[in-house]
Amino acid sequence: MVLATAQAVVGAQLPMHFILGGLVGFYLSPNPCFATLPITLIIVGSTFSAPVLSHFMQKFGRKLGFIVGCFFGGLGAGIATYAIYVSSFTFFLLGSIITGIYMSSYGFYRFAATDTARENFRPKAIAYVVAAGLVSAILGSQLVKLTSGLTTVPFLASYLAIICLNLTGPLIFAFLTIPIKDFSRQKVTDNTRLFEILNTTQIKVAIFCGMVSYGLMNLMMTSTPLAVVGCGFTEHNAADVVMTHVLAMAIPSFFTGHLIIRFGTRPVILLGIFFLFLAAVTGLSGLALTNFFIALVLLGVGWNFSFIGSTTLLTNSHKPSERGKVQGFNDMFVFGFVALASLASGGLMNCAGENSSAGWMLVNLAMFPLLVIASIALVSLPLKDTISK
Repeated sequence: MVLATAQAVVGAQLPMHFILGGLVGFYLSPNPCFATLPITLIIVGSTFSAPVLSHFMQKFGRKLGFIVGCFFGGLGAGIATYAIYVSSFTFFLLGSIITGIYMSSYGFYRFAATDTARENFRPKAIAYVVAAGLVSAILGSQLVKLTSGLTTVPFLASYLAIICLNLTGPLIFAFLTIPIKDFSRQKVTDNTRLFEILNTTQIKVAIFCGMVSYGLMNLMMTSTPLAVVGCGFTEHNAADVVMTHVLAMAIPSFFTGHLIIRFGTRPVILLGIFFLFLAAVTGLSGLALTNFFIALVLLGVGWNFSFIGSTTLLTNSHKPSERGKVQGFNDMFVFGFVALASLASGGLMNCAGENSSAGWMLVNLAMFPLLVIASIALVSLPLKDTISK
């Protein structure tokens, strides 16, 4: 309940960052090709802080790690607020990379849900925490609508609202009770090298599918506000599309865990990849506002199935004493690829095509090759490795 509440309230800042980052970047950057660079740097910050934060939490506990994440989330938003006030793209980028430390802590909410869960309840525990994104999607997008025009400087009040969201974090996590486990004795007999752990076929497939599902979701989502506005619709339309997308990311979580327990991880991940494929096809089929809504709904559902399935596959593939290493490096690889996808999103949207509609088509076409590779990797994985215990 504590983790789900944090996902819903404190996590509402992430939809706000993804709605606003590209738009503010477009207004502040000297070159439109770098419009999505702020979002990219949020993910870069998350990439490099994930292993450090994971190790920190294994040593000092989830509660302190999550509170540290909120501190950096508030600091990043504060720097971004100043950057908007003085019209500094450089300071906005600095605030973005610091915000990435919060994003990495947010990514561990789903893992923390499994720390005290029975093995056969883990898929549901992960799914229920992710499901709280239903609230964060609505809260984040509505906060953008309510605050974006409150000040004479556009979007300034939105980032002040993000600071307030981070201030609620320590109050929520005060109720978190996950014991700190001592693995010092176990390390004597369980001194497996990190490379050997990560080289396990099941872990490699889990990490790769997590990279593809999150990376391609971000590739398409990051470019969506720019595409919607570039095709003649309003910023409020863009916020509604992103809100609908984040809702689609969260709602399936109420039954994703049940599907994994019933059918295993591989069919659920493959179903997610199929929905991601349909999202790209829908995006290519037209530029009406309805197309954006449908494509982003399919994108959200596809991400939910494939990412929760990949997370479950990973948590069933390592020992508790390996948690700090494996989960940290998993998120480093995942968010590293997400950062590349985010940067590519801006390049494809604003520089590769002649206009916004051509750029949007290129974004959707870029989805297909990696979806095919992920499908092949899953099909080649032995069946016994994909059944949820």
